Amino acid sequence: PTNPSVPGPRGGPPPERQINLSNIRAGSLARRQRHQPDSRDTPEPWGFPAREFLRKKLIGKEVCFTVEYKTPQGREYGMVYLGKDTSGENIAESLVAEGLASRREGIRANNPEQSRLAELEEQARSAKKGMWSEGTGSHTVRDLKYTLENPRHFVDSLHQKPVNAIIEHVRDGSVVRALLLPDFYLVTVMLSGIKCPTFKREADSEVPEPFAAEAKFFTESRLLQRDVQIVLESCHNQNILGTILHPNGNITELLLKEGFARCVDWSIAVYTRGADKLRAAERFAKERKLRIWRDYVAPTANLDQKDKQFVAKVMQVLNADAIVVKLNSGDHKTIHLSSIRPPGSRGGQRPGKLRPLYDIPYMFEAREFLRKKLIGKKVNVSVDYIRPASSATDTVPAFSERTCATVSIGGINIAEALVSKGLATVLRYRQDDDQRSAHYDELLAAEARAIKNGKGLHSKKEVPIHRVADISGDTQKAKQFLPFLQRAGRSEAVVEYVFSGSRLKLFLPKETCLITFLLAGIECPRGARNVPGLTQEGEPFSEEATLFTKELVLQREVEVEVESMDKAGNFIGWLHIEGVNLSVALVEQALSRVHFTAERSPYCKALLAAQDAAKQRKEKVWSHYEETPVEEVVPVLEEKERTANYKPVFVTEITDDLHFYVQDVETGAQLEKLMENMRAEVGAHPPVEGSFVPRRGHFCIAKFVDGEWYRARVEKVESGGKVHIFYIDYGNKETLPPSRLAPLPPAFSPRVLPPQATEYTFAFIQVPQDEEARADAVDSVVRDIQNTQCLLNVEHLGPGCPHVTLQFADSKSDVGLGLVKEGLVMVEPRKERQFQKVVTEYLNAQEAAKSARLNLWRYGDFRADDADEFGYSR
Repeated sequence: PTNPSVPGPRGGPPPERQINLSNIRAGSLARRQRHQPDSRDTPEPWGFPAREFLRKKLIGKEVCFTVEYKTPQGREYGMVYLGKDTSGENIAESLVAEGLASRREGIRANNPEQSRLAELEEQARSAKKGMWSEGTGSHTVRDLKYTLENPRHFVDSLHQKPVNAIIEHVRDGSVVRALLLPDFYLVTVMLSGIKCPTFKREADSEVPEPFAAEAKFFTESRLLQRDVQIVLESCHNQNILGTILHPNGNITELLLKEGFARCVDWSIAVYTRGADKLRAAERFAKERKLRIWRDYVAPTANLDQKDKQFVAKVMQVLNADAIVVKLNSGDHKTIHLSSIRPPGSRGGQRPGKLRPLYDIPYMFEAREFLRKKLIGKKVNVSVDYIRPASSATDTVPAFSERTCATVSIGGINIAEALVSKGLATVLRYRQDDDQRSAHYDELLAAEARAIKNGKGLHSKKEVPIHRVADISGDTQKAKQFLPFLQRAGRSEAVVEYVFSGSRLKLFLPKETCLITFLLAGIECPRGARNVPGLTQEGEPFSEEATLFTKELVLQREVEVEVESMDKAGNFIGWLHIEGVNLSVALVEQALSRVHFTAERSPYCKALLAAQDAAKQRKEKVWSHYEETPVEEVVPVLEEKERTANYKPVFVTEITDDLHFYVQDVETGAQLEKLMENMRAEVGAHPPVEGSFVPRRGHFCIAKFVDGEWYRARVEKVESGGKVHIFYIDYGNKETLPPSRLAPLPPAFSPRVLPPQATEYTFAFIQVPQDEEARADAVDSVVRDIQNTQCLLNVEHLGPGCPHVTLQFADSKSDVGLGLVKEGLVMVEPRKERQFQKVVTEYLNAQEAAKSARLNLWRYGDFRADDADEFGYSR
């Protein structure tokens, strides 16, 4: 028996020496030959008890030794004493006294040490101790078993019950050879869940990886030749995975905590004592940059704590692994769920354009699971890593930077719930890749359960197919579908997309179809439109309206009442969410005006009441609303006779929806004088560039293309520095850089002379909803009256602006009636008695245009059966 010397200085593996006890001989142990695994020395009786006697007496104890002589091969022979000096127990003598060793033959007892050994041997022999007892001693020979026939079966048969064992050899920090008792199986055990740096074989030598020697010593000094218990957990190739239990602690956790080992995904799954403890121990070492982690940088190291963990409201589910949340700041942020992959496209797609949500198996189920669980709810977000942007390759599209996080609600990790239902799979990583979920092991366990139970993507059943008809933009299909939806009254729907404040895409689950839906009864500011070759600016507050609608209804379950449809196959009607009518809500928020078509609806009162309140607040679309003086209103409402009180006006601007702006000719001289004085003032004191900071609703002066300055109002400021302005004396709009704007001198403010451009629209006619037809009517009006003097009479008030008739100044003929005669517009038959005469004249003109098949009527009278299709209400 030999004795490795005691652990020396801390901080690194100390040197080792082998001391052979001189003058005595003990039975040899069986050793397997290195190059012939099946051949071995024959073990001698009493060898193993002698080894065990020494092991129990010496391991972990302090000893001292003397070297008596050294052989030419370098073997050292000497004496070993228990304790700090040679007064301690002499180990060779103890062995001889127990009958576990004998004196070497041929040595005479010619000194005190030899005499003492001879005496002890004689006593042991007469007491029949150990090797001097009767019989051959064959019962002391171990029957060592070097191989297991079926390691997996062996491990399973133990059912993870702890087995007594002795650690015979430490190969590296996390791999040992253990002798399993009582059957003497000699097995290699790899510690489950971790891996230490190892010794790489190169040519004839072993080269340690950084910290391999230290890790090996860490395990060796605690476990080598110690009595332990081992829980055998699994089997990998011929190696057994297990956990070694020792009264002083769990070596697996200790190695991690000290930075000697890293967690291993493939085997952590079989670790039976809580993978989370191992991850926590590894995290401990990482945070302190211990040993193998000395150069470690956390994936979220450069994030503030408030950006690492926060509570946010879910606004949208993008697909099965990403959501858009609203932060406390009001900003929206896209969050990807860490370490999971959404359902992917499998072969056998349907011909035609792929619609991922409906055509990729289980994508719809995954999205719906997230939508129902999360939309509109507050969630806890814990950022795990930032995945940097990647450029496109032949097989993979480009990705922008992604924030990947664990999202939980009510203590449930949403990614884990998705995976356990088989609605997502777990990404696999390189062992040293730290960019992963903080709950990666739970995700793997959830996936294993889903596979075992055949859930979702792992199911052997037929893949669910979603046949969803997309009716949006398909006039024919929409036409067939309309009566069905009208009869249905209120239908359930999910808002799939918000194009603008009043235009949505809906999914109708019962009918499994997609439709485009326009909100009835309101006029919502039009958003910017990019048509090839032309960028159309959005109207003020269009973006706010879109955002309001998105926050209220996107991906929510709503109810819709379909009333009609337009020429393009879009359905028009009312949308309700949790008892709120979206049209009314937009008007309440001063983000829409009431449209005259609302008069016929059951929601008219609510809409008008909401509008009146918004007007009073003078917010958003009503921020420049001036109440029409009451005395002017009364005659129009009270009188039963139509008042024809034409006043001269100058038409300055026609809008795309057939509204127009005019200046009052009587105050024209005042405006000219104001402009003259204002330009003289600006000429005398030129504005300093940059002196005006544009803000929405503020008045200013703007330099028009003619190089002259005009009074204007800021409608909107874009982030790129573009400013949308409205010329208050002319009614036209423009987008300018701030350099072409300057402060409005107080002497020329709207208080001194009110804005001179007043907005009106034509009475008794309906503006076509079809864009082409409307453009034809607008072109005709622009040709006839823009920048000319006309005569104007207010007929009645309407939502937004007064409705008037216009006459040409010279011929006194009615401009609106001329449009009807040309077949460019249809008549709006007002029911009031005072208008009957003029309305009859308009209707006769319409019949004449019909007969002549002019413009709108070129295909005959389409109204009876097709009015809805062409966007007119009968």
